[in-house]
Amino acid sequence: MTALISEAGTDLTGLPQTAGSPLAELVALHGTRFILATFVDMNGKPCAKLVPVSALAELEAGKLGFAGYAAGLMGQKPQDGDLCAVPDPASFTPLDAVRPGLALVHCDPHVDGKPWAYAPRVILKRALARLAEKNMTAKAGAEVEYYLLTKGADGALATADAKDDGAHPCYDARGVTRMYEHLTEVSDVMNGLGWGNYANDHEDGAGQFEQNFDYDDALVTADRVVTLRYLLNVLAEQRGMVASFMPKPFTNRTGNGLHFHLSLWNGGGEEMFPAAGDDPHGLGFSGTAYSFLAGILDHAPALQAFLAPTVNSYKRTGATTTESGATWSTNKASYGGNDRTHMIRVPDPHRIELRSGDGSANPYLAIAAVIAAGLDGIDRDLDPGAPCGPGERRSGAATLPPTLLHAVQSLREDPVMLSALSGSEDVGRYYAAAKENEFFQWHNEVTGWEVDQYLTAV
Repeated sequence: MTALISEAGTDLTGLPQTAGSPLAELVALHGTRFILATFVDMNGKPCAKLVPVSALAELEAGKLGFAGYAAGLMGQKPQDGDLCAVPDPASFTPLDAVRPGLALVHCDPHVDGKPWAYAPRVILKRALARLAEKNMTAKAGAEVEYYLLTKGADGALATADAKDDGAHPCYDARGVTRMYEHLTEVSDVMNGLGWGNYANDHEDGAGQFEQNFDYDDALVTADRVVTLRYLLNVLAEQRGMVASFMPKPFTNRTGNGLHFHLSLWNGGGEEMFPAAGDDPHGLGFSGTAYSFLAGILDHAPALQAFLAPTVNSYKRTGATTTESGATWSTNKASYGGNDRTHMIRVPDPHRIELRSGDGSANPYLAIAAVIAAGLDGIDRDLDPGAPCGPGERRSGAATLPPTLLHAVQSLREDPVMLSALSGSEDVGRYYAAAKENEFFQWHNEVTGWEVDQYLTAV
């Protein structure tokens, strides 16, 4: 018998395979030995089982169960049945840079043979199915900002690059050079996977970076955000650093955003955003694009519960200034042209950039909720009005929630957003209750600020 040899040179003869399955072919092609069968909870935490390829048939058959309550925020109680991870072969990602022979595959959790309504990836697929019913699809790009830090024995955070201490480090050539090994390793991995890494930047805060990749179908981009966060975490850890996506790890520095670039396309593969005729507002957009944008603005307060889903998120959107002089995060539901001070920027006629999301956002839930808001705008033929001029602030623009508790309240008062995750309000109410509890858990903690402020105040 002729030996089966992978591209990596591994002899795969004798390893059990699911004959002819796409996943088995990818495993053989890349010399994979173990698969991280991965999904995220509603908070975005990556959950996985490390599956040897000898158990590939069991994985593909959906026989690998997770205790959903233990996994995290997944809509389950301790007595509920297993979440069974069903892999999507299209998401297969070799991760030899992390460990030789390792790969990751994103999975859709099922319960009793049906997709689980609380699973974020299932939620996004449902939103995309709603688009497909209207002969539309969504493409997305994402800007993943993060800090590279060290954490002392006392818990104190410090910039991993001790020389990166300026008030205006954005785009500093010396900063990216000192982090050359980390940044280029991540870039090489992304390009090796075909993601099209095209820039690696020092961002606005000391120790803050961003590594960009090409836009793609919305589900592909959401998968890549989750994978990139995992890669950044483990590769930074190998160099003795902590990669943090926390929205506001430092009071005086710029927060971490997760900006989404979004566009709609029809079933024939044609863009739906550029104007084909009259353009009432001068940005080169079609009526569909303006209505989609208007729906997002109309639901903006409730939408923030998904785009800015933590207590810490509102330290970012509520910031008044930073060392650099700008926060780069708006607290108003406004839009304009190529102006980064608005919730929605329109850099060109092909896309919108949604800027109110932060590093803690779950990309599946965020994109699904934005699609629901935008579709409501299209269904109601909403008009966003004229765009704001550069730096303009209009009194009529809705104010975004100042805290997570306010965002939860806005969500509960918005039937469209409550139903955005599953088609009914059950999942939305479960999520809102969990986020309300998160707020009160934080609120019940006595902080150092309170001790300093009140210990001997009276």
